[in-house]
Amino acid sequence: MQEGLTQAEIMGVSKMTRYKAGIDIGSTTVKLVALDDDNKLVFNEYIRHFSDIKSAVYKLIRDCYDSLGDVWLRLCITGSGGLSVSKWLGIDFIQEVIACRRAVEAFIPDTDVVIELGGEDAKITYLKGTVEQRMNASCAGGTGAFIDQMATLLDTDAAGLNEYAKGCSIIYPIASRCGVFAKTDIQPLINEGARKEDIAASIFQAVVNQTIGGLACGKPIRGKVAFLGGPLYFLSELRKRFIDSLKLKEGDFVTPENSQLFTAIGAALSSASLKSIELKQLCSRAEGLADFKDEGVKRLRPLFENEEEYEDFRKRHMQARVKRADLAGYMGKAFLGIDAGSTTTKLALIGEDGCLLYSYYCSNEGEPLKKLTRALKELYDLLPPGITISKSTVTGYGEALIKAALGIDIGEIETMAHLRAAKNFLPDVDFILDIGGQDMKCLRIKNGAVDSILLNEACSSGCGSFLEGFAKSLNMSIEDFARAALFAKEPTDLGTKCTVFMNSKVKQAQKEGATIADLSAGLSYSVVKNALYKVIKLRDETELGKRIVVQGGTFLNDAVLRCFELITGREVIRPDIAGLMGAYGAALIARDRYREGEESSLLAADQLEDFTVSTASRRCSGCSNQCLLTINKFSNGESFIAGNRCEGATGTHKSRKEPKLPNLYEYKYRRTFDYKPLDEALAKMGTIGIPRVLNMYENYPFWFTFFTELGFRVILSSPSGKKLYEKGLETIPSESACYPAKLCHGHVLDLIEKGVDAIFYPSIVYERKEFAEANNHYNCPVVISYPEVIKSNVDEIKKKNIRWISPFLSLDNRNVLIKRMKEELSDYNLSYERVRLAVERAWAEQDRYKRDIRQKGRQVLAYLKANNKRGIVLCGKPYHVDPEINHGIPELIISCGMAVLTEDSISHIAPLKHKLRVVDQWVYNSRLYRAAGLVASEPCLEMVQLNSFGCGIDAVTSDQIAEILSTGGKIYTMIKIDEGNNLGAAKIRIRSLKAAVEDRDRNNYSIKTEDKNYHNPLFTKNMRRTHTILAPQMAPIHFELVQEAARACGYRLEVLPAIDREAIDEGLRYVNNDACYPAIIMVGQVIRALKSGKYDTDRTAVIITQSGGGCRATNYMAFLRLGLRQAGFGNVPVISLNVAGLEKQPGFKLTLGMVNRAIMALVYGDLFMRLLNRTRPYERFPGSAQLLYEKWKRLAKENIRTGEKKIFRRIIEGIVREFDKLELVDKRKPRVAVVGEILLKYHPTGNNDIVGILEQEGAEAVVPDLMDYFLYSSYNPRFRFRYLAGKKLDVHKGDIARSYIMSYRNIMIRELEKSERFDPPVPIERLAEMASEILSLGNQTGEGWLVAAEMIEFIQQGVNNIICVQPLACLPNHVAGKGMIKPIKERYPQANILPIDYDPGISSVNQLNRIKLLLSAAEKEKKA
Repeated sequence: MQEGLTQAEIMGVSKMTRYKAGIDIGSTTVKLVALDDDNKLVFNEYIRHFSDIKSAVYKLIRDCYDSLGDVWLRLCITGSGGLSVSKWLGIDFIQEVIACRRAVEAFIPDTDVVIELGGEDAKITYLKGTVEQRMNASCAGGTGAFIDQMATLLDTDAAGLNEYAKGCSIIYPIASRCGVFAKTDIQPLINEGARKEDIAASIFQAVVNQTIGGLACGKPIRGKVAFLGGPLYFLSELRKRFIDSLKLKEGDFVTPENSQLFTAIGAALSSASLKSIELKQLCSRAEGLADFKDEGVKRLRPLFENEEEYEDFRKRHMQARVKRADLAGYMGKAFLGIDAGSTTTKLALIGEDGCLLYSYYCSNEGEPLKKLTRALKELYDLLPPGITISKSTVTGYGEALIKAALGIDIGEIETMAHLRAAKNFLPDVDFILDIGGQDMKCLRIKNGAVDSILLNEACSSGCGSFLEGFAKSLNMSIEDFARAALFAKEPTDLGTKCTVFMNSKVKQAQKEGATIADLSAGLSYSVVKNALYKVIKLRDETELGKRIVVQGGTFLNDAVLRCFELITGREVIRPDIAGLMGAYGAALIARDRYREGEESSLLAADQLEDFTVSTASRRCSGCSNQCLLTINKFSNGESFIAGNRCEGATGTHKSRKEPKLPNLYEYKYRRTFDYKPLDEALAKMGTIGIPRVLNMYENYPFWFTFFTELGFRVILSSPSGKKLYEKGLETIPSESACYPAKLCHGHVLDLIEKGVDAIFYPSIVYERKEFAEANNHYNCPVVISYPEVIKSNVDEIKKKNIRWISPFLSLDNRNVLIKRMKEELSDYNLSYERVRLAVERAWAEQDRYKRDIRQKGRQVLAYLKANNKRGIVLCGKPYHVDPEINHGIPELIISCGMAVLTEDSISHIAPLKHKLRVVDQWVYNSRLYRAAGLVASEPCLEMVQLNSFGCGIDAVTSDQIAEILSTGGKIYTMIKIDEGNNLGAAKIRIRSLKAAVEDRDRNNYSIKTEDKNYHNPLFTKNMRRTHTILAPQMAPIHFELVQEAARACGYRLEVLPAIDREAIDEGLRYVNNDACYPAIIMVGQVIRALKSGKYDTDRTAVIITQSGGGCRATNYMAFLRLGLRQAGFGNVPVISLNVAGLEKQPGFKLTLGMVNRAIMALVYGDLFMRLLNRTRPYERFPGSAQLLYEKWKRLAKENIRTGEKKIFRRIIEGIVREFDKLELVDKRKPRVAVVGEILLKYHPTGNNDIVGILEQEGAEAVVPDLMDYFLYSSYNPRFRFRYLAGKKLDVHKGDIARSYIMSYRNIMIRELEKSERFDPPVPIERLAEMASEILSLGNQTGEGWLVAAEMIEFIQQGVNNIICVQPLACLPNHVAGKGMIKPIKERYPQANILPIDYDPGISSVNQLNRIKLLLSAAEKEKKA
């Protein structure tokens, strides 16, 4: 019976028809369905909402009313955009994966796995056994939005892409984890003539790879598969790619009728028990949706206050006009410039005096050559008698193809073309910023020559295509979208993250009331911020110089131009031909290089009439790369080959008679693996497989020699390749791991297929220390521990009964290594002497190997000097010599006329001249710094750094390398690489570097060196009395008490706020783009505080902890010091709180009194956190737990000030006693544990207040003690001493520290053991035992094994729901977090584990949606 109705109304209600209804509000579409009592569809509609969700929802409800009349509905709302709407309409919400599962169970109950793709969401649900549900977390790569973005590159839509794909014959490798990486792969394919049919199918394959690799994360897709969601319903060729990739047979898959509506249908089914609402009443509510707003979106200043201000701006920018002349009236020589850009084609024809005679600008619509020939024909038709095109130049993405096809005279790198054009408008320009469709270029000019070049690394966020894509998603032209921004009243602050992250922010802002104008203005701000803070990495506006030219089609957008001037505080020059500057500069270069009497080779008008091109693809058999070639044949008899990594990488072949330039990448790859295994007859010990991965690019000569000496036949895995990568794709647990790590899975499976008896893949914690002054000699966390990931996620190892040998080792102590290898190979009954001899010979071979590489380096350096040649030190990690990982970049450099050296071939030649800002903790990177030092002082050398996408270590190293190079006035170039293998972006960077160096030579550039020595101010004893010490926040409950401990010891410590969103913006400005989230928060907090004016910066210091371990957290100090210096606070002393002996400050000492008080503070903090989390969700009187906490916190602070242990004991007793008596309601809620990275577990800014969210959603949060981390750190020396040549003294120190901590903690434990309400913490020794069930205690970088131990601890305590929080691409968590979920769930099938990545650009809505998914499963478990 409906509440509040009269009897007559009730009678009327009973006669009215009732239906179950569901609304699914997705990221790009809205669906509404209504079902009758037999669950038959009586109404359904599916529309795109173009980011106007409110209007779309109202339209659907209205259409439903018009169709069904005034019926009663039991309604439920679902979808990624449905949460706010459900609140506004007062309708129940159900998490979308749960809704979808309801529909699957009702209509296709024999399904084993559901794959559902939406606009920006992708999900896999495993239904058999324990139900597991996966959603994409941090990226929309591989979803409908991804497909839409890729379709625009081929000038079509998703349906058009599907039609193209039907005619495919070849699949190209395309990056799938990110839309902007994919564009970087696709655009060169288009420009090099690849067939649209093949590109379309390759895009769909990329979606498949992302779904399997990014969502399945190590869990195979087996059994009957159901394909759901719009993209899989409408795109038959996408389904085909899934079916082929998963090797599904007929009957193994189903695409049910109305599969695009399944989530809405599931919501309708879930509404059966809900109250009914009259459809007419629902219409009324929906009509009022426009009035609802969520608060919280940050706003920026309007671009213009009024029309007059805009008019003044417009007039000022009309002054930079190119000189023009009438083409019809011109006679004489003319010069043609062509810019074959990433998304547009531009032509400029100029006269002898530089006047512009003709211009052409259009989208290349995926057919650049066809567009250009049409434009040339048009130009020839317009040319009057008396004009001769005397010379031509082409630049841009399509340069090589266009030059070969049309007989263009000169091919020039686009950076030089843009520089030439800018100088024509402002001869003494000192800063040029060009933003094109997909590229962003920044040139700093000093003394008339290029001083530095910066290009967007691999990401097109902040470029023209970025804005065009958003305009299209809103169903608007880019012109209308840009115009809307000019007078936006409240521009939305959308941050600076990439396109697929930004989509979520735009949707959220829409739901919170932002207008199209606000969004357009906000996106214009984002474009500029991305250019300034991510590409240029601007810290201080004075770095821009005073004479600035901005160009590129994106700057024709007045909103973008205005944002640039507002943010930088500069008035700039924007030429009226901003979008033509590449072509205009190319034309000027043609004129400059023309010599009297020359004739252009440009195809004449009559040749163009008959011009045709045909394309074919084949595999190159010229070398082991087996490149996929695109062969373009032109009707004039010329041809152009693209896709070749060798000489053909530039589309031309050099004469074989020319002497080949040295390529030490090629040499090192051969030298590393060119060993012949024992014949089978001689291999008395059998076979042992070694995968060609990660640390083996450093140590294979050692291990091959070692095992061969023992009598093993060593089998090496096959060379890396795409097929080998895809072989291991479904076993990869972390989608954000670097490509070199992902390849490991395929290599191990390859060895298993080769039939080896055992596989040896060691975890090498310490390499041999190469430089005495280095702080440490670790490997990177992934290189150290990835064998653990393989062991736990590749099922074939167990299935095939392969002996897996992956010991944790140190290669820095020969005697300990002998002992360890004797232990690890005990099953083979080898004598100590045999093992010793094998180690000795392996050690000698490793020395010989390194000597050979160093000798080659010296030889190449001597060759370059003797022959006046130039070389590139292509610096990276050892595994970057793998051709599959470096994608042929060394060969590309050779084709540009420069030799290639490795960093380890020259790093020994000269000592570092400058003290490093960073902690020199990783061996591979120690070489990079010293190689950079040599390059800075050697005129014949330049440096290019290879950076694998997701490499967190390089967030530390890249800025340091750039600083070292600047001491010699050298240009820093980074090339970011992933699984995509197109060389387009790399080619631009390398040729730009070469052109800039040659430009310097031509202009006799006087190198300006920079002093990069860091003079770190000391915190003196006197400062203790005068200085405030700022401490970044980490754990609010604990740090408030720690602050009291420091103050009691005479230090004026001030802990920064717990909630500080603005600090994130400051951090993004001053920290490397690839740094992890905790570093961004920490640096941002400190700089924001110093900028606030609250502190006298001459009397302020900063303190942070420093672990000294292998995680990059040890280098947060380096991030902070760089940020302070760039923000103008280089005078502020930074205190390192560490026990690793890293740094000491005379004014700060850890006294016994401070240690006592700090331990007390941490124990109190753990106790308060534990009791509050356990009681707050169940309070009979809301707020009572907080009041009790406030009471005891005052007493705890007084006790910390005095430091008396007896009082400490009494207060602990009192706290537990009173919280035990706190009145609670008798209710059972799902308990959810929060484990993971230390800062994100406790910092509410970092984790978006996850404890608060869980409690709001009806759950109880369970968070492990902060003290566990300190106990973990004190316990770890035991393992290092036993297995890694650690020191006995460190074990004693750890035992003493642990005993001392426990003397306080045991007081808390005893009281909790008496309680019937609260559980005591588990001893660290027991946690270590738990962790040892699934991984080695050698996993000690970051939180290491403690993360897995915490998960197991809580599961054993009955807390089966676990959220593992981690910074996006956190290196240790690839192993100990995501990497261990599979083995934990195998041991504990009831576990419901959700990993959540945190980063400034990740949508909090997505995180909340995934938490709701976990809680839905938890509720189901609780009811069961």
